[in-house]
Amino acid sequence: MHRLPAGKSVRNISSLPIAPAFVARPSICRRAGPGPLHGRKFDRGPPIHIAFAPSFADRPRRAGHLVPPSNSLSDAAHGAASGKFRPIKPGRRRPDARAGIVSKLLKLGIPAGSLKDATRELFERAGYSITFSSRSYFPSIDDDEIDCLMVRAQEMARYVEQGVLDAGITGHDWVVETGADVQEVCELRFSKVSRRPVRWVLCVPNDSAVRTVADLNGKRIATEAVRVTQAYLERHGVTAHVEFSWGATEAKPPRLADAIVEVTETGSSIRANNLRIVDEVLTSTPRLIANHNAMNDPWIVAKLDNIALMLRSCLAAEGKVGLMLNARQDDLETVTALLPALQTPTVSKLSAQGWIAVNTIIDETTVRWLIPKLKAAGARGIVEYAINKIID
Repeated sequence: MHRLPAGKSVRNISSLPIAPAFVARPSICRRAGPGPLHGRKFDRGPPIHIAFAPSFADRPRRAGHLVPPSNSLSDAAHGAASGKFRPIKPGRRRPDARAGIVSKLLKLGIPAGSLKDATRELFERAGYSITFSSRSYFPSIDDDEIDCLMVRAQEMARYVEQGVLDAGITGHDWVVETGADVQEVCELRFSKVSRRPVRWVLCVPNDSAVRTVADLNGKRIATEAVRVTQAYLERHGVTAHVEFSWGATEAKPPRLADAIVEVTETGSSIRANNLRIVDEVLTSTPRLIANHNAMNDPWIVAKLDNIALMLRSCLAAEGKVGLMLNARQDDLETVTALLPALQTPTVSKLSAQGWIAVNTIIDETTVRWLIPKLKAAGARGIVEYAINKIID
C-alpha cells in the first residue's frame, strides 16, 4: 500500500507505482493536470482508500461490489472522492465493462454444513472451482455467470421458493419438511460419507417395549423433521406429541423423549447411543431445485441444464474405469463375452493383420479378477484408465 507524502500533489494517478491500493488524504490531495479533479482541493476528512487492480476492467464483478463509472484510473479516484461508485445489487444481471453489455447472473445456493465439502468436490470434478472463505457466506466460483450464496440445507428450499435464490442444492427431505413449492431440476446421489441415500428413521432405546409405530400412541417423539414425522404418524393413524429437537437428538431417549426420528447414513450413531430402528420414515438424496419463476427464463433453464449435465456425468463415472486391450480376431468372441460393458464394447481393426482393439467401461471392483481372465483368453496390451465423466 502507498501513502502520499505530506504536501505532495497527484499529477498523474495512472503513473503511480500502484500495487493493490493506495491511500490519499483529502486535505492535501490536489489534481494538477486536466481531468475531473482539476483544480479541486478536497475537504478535510479521513483518508480515501482507493483499491483497484492494474485495470478496473479486469476485476471480477460480484453482486454488491463497487465499480467506478468508467475504466479510467483517474475516474476511479474521482468516484472514490465524490461517492459516485455504483453498487451492483444482487440479481440476475451485472454490467460487463469489457464487453459493454449486460450479462445474466444465476443466483445459486450452496448447502452449508455436512454437504458443503461434498458439494465443492462434486463441482470441482465437474469443472467448477468453488472457494470458501472462513468468514464469508459468499463463496467465489470461476464462472462469471454464477453468484453463490451459502445457505443451510434446511432453509434452502424456502429461499428458492421465495425467489431469493434462482436455484440451490438441498436434500429432498428438507423440501418435504418445509413444504416449499419448487421445481426439481435433477437428483444428485452424493452425501458426506457415501453415495447411498440418507434415511430418516424412527428409533427407540434397545430396552424399550415399543415394537411398532402403533405403540407410540400418546408418546413423546423428538425430531428435527417435525412435519415429516407428523405426516408419517398420520399415515399410520397414530397420535403422538412431536416436538422439535435443537440437537443431540440421539441422547434424548428415554428421559426426554420416548422415541426419536433422526437422520442416518450408516447407522453408526444410532447404534452408539444404544438405540434401535423401529421403522424407516423417509429416504432422501440431494436435489438441484429451482424457483418456478426463474425457470420461465430460457437462459436460466439452459444454464441449470448444463450444470446438471456436468454434475450428473461425474456421479455416473464414480466407480467406473475404462479398459483398452488388443486381441486376435479369432479370440474376439471369447474376450467380449467376459466384458460386463456399460454398453456394447467399441471394436476397431488394427493395422496389424488379424488384430482388433477393444475399448469399454467397467466397474472398478471387477478389474482385479477380470484382467487375469482377459489375458488368459488371449487379450494383450491391456490398459486401465480413469473415467472422469460419463454422458449418455
